[in-house]
Amino acid sequence: MPQDAPLERLLDFLRRSPTPWHATANMAERLEAAGFRRLDETQAWQLTPGERVYVTRNDSSIIALQLPSEPLSALRMIGAHTDSPGLRLKPHAPQTSAGWLQLGVEVYGGALLAPWYDRDLGLAGRVHVRHPDGRLEGVLLNVDRAVAIIPSLAIHLDREANSGRAINAQTQMAPVFLQGGESADLDRLLRSWLSAEHGLDGVEIVDFELGFHDMQPPARVGVEGELIASGRLDNLLSCFIGLEALLDSDGTQGAVLVANDHEEVGSASACGAQGPFLGDVLRRVNAQLGDASEEGVIRLIQASRMISCDNAHALHPNFLDKHDAAHGPALNEGPVIKVNANQRYATNSATAALFRALCQEAEVPVQTFVTRADMGCGSTIGPITATELGVPTLDVGVPQWAMHSIRETAGARDVAHLTRVLTAFVDRRELP
Repeated sequence: MPQDAPLERLLDFLRRSPTPWHATANMAERLEAAGFRRLDETQAWQLTPGERVYVTRNDSSIIALQLPSEPLSALRMIGAHTDSPGLRLKPHAPQTSAGWLQLGVEVYGGALLAPWYDRDLGLAGRVHVRHPDGRLEGVLLNVDRAVAIIPSLAIHLDREANSGRAINAQTQMAPVFLQGGESADLDRLLRSWLSAEHGLDGVEIVDFELGFHDMQPPARVGVEGELIASGRLDNLLSCFIGLEALLDSDGTQGAVLVANDHEEVGSASACGAQGPFLGDVLRRVNAQLGDASEEGVIRLIQASRMISCDNAHALHPNFLDKHDAAHGPALNEGPVIKVNANQRYATNSATAALFRALCQEAEVPVQTFVTRADMGCGSTIGPITATELGVPTLDVGVPQWAMHSIRETAGARDVAHLTRVLTAFVDRRELP
């Protein structure tokens, strides 16, 4: 299989980003390596035309800005989200049963539960500690080895297992963690892992936000490596592609990459798309480089365009009837424009026309997804961002299988497809 540098970067990014906090940290690391300067929301900003900056909120959402050398008049915005469905630890997680210490979990987002069984599970997230001098600090933790498993019940003891048996997340999804363990063992192990990963000794665990992740590494799959299989493709794939496009651009146009947390649970948070994060940043930037009046902000937003990137449902060879016959996107056949008459996606004919023109310029095929009329439709940050800001928006994405599974599948060639289109968008001098 030939080596492909962007795909190798993608697999590495996926492997090192088991949580939104890790994904944000890894994106920030690449931005800084490319010359982006970090801003602090609590400090006064001094911005210079032509420079590149970024800012994070909650350590799990990030906005990167490419500021034009010319007066700020329009922004090319790319949106994605850093979170994925999964299993998060409850605050008082330890519980014992049949001689085993298990950890109680809460389902985050609309996760497919069955694929979580019989997986080697690592543990990762954010931990807040108190140092001996009383100082509080938040640190990232990634236990990059299998420390838990959720074992299936044998078919001999559940003859209806293959007949659509419901899964009870409260009673049947607690991962097995430590034989003969006690409640205090979780705290002891967390301190041990923090010592090994960060050299933190003598600290007290004050609180945490931790979740399990699959230890099977991301991989190229298929005889010709035409597939990518990994956890969290929805939506770290869009985060990666948006970042690649921004870094590949010529740097002349005003551009924004925003990757929000909490999309999978509705986006209603301080760092989610329904919150004020993006609006706060745009107002501060416009106050220094544009017309700081209320009318000036509105003019800037209305002259800008947002491409919300979130993966699309690809036509599944085993479930052809789950798609509208005329709107079944195929893997490796180009990005997908997502359309919904009831505004579950933000696309309209004007924003879709812009994207089709970009695809033509980049010589990339383009597809369209509309859900069946007799099925419900998911949503994205697109309609939420459009509602909050008023910016003309469309929804697009790379087609994928098994959305919200612990391991999802997408087409390897579509990574380059969407990257080329988004790079053309960022470089475009005139926006319709």
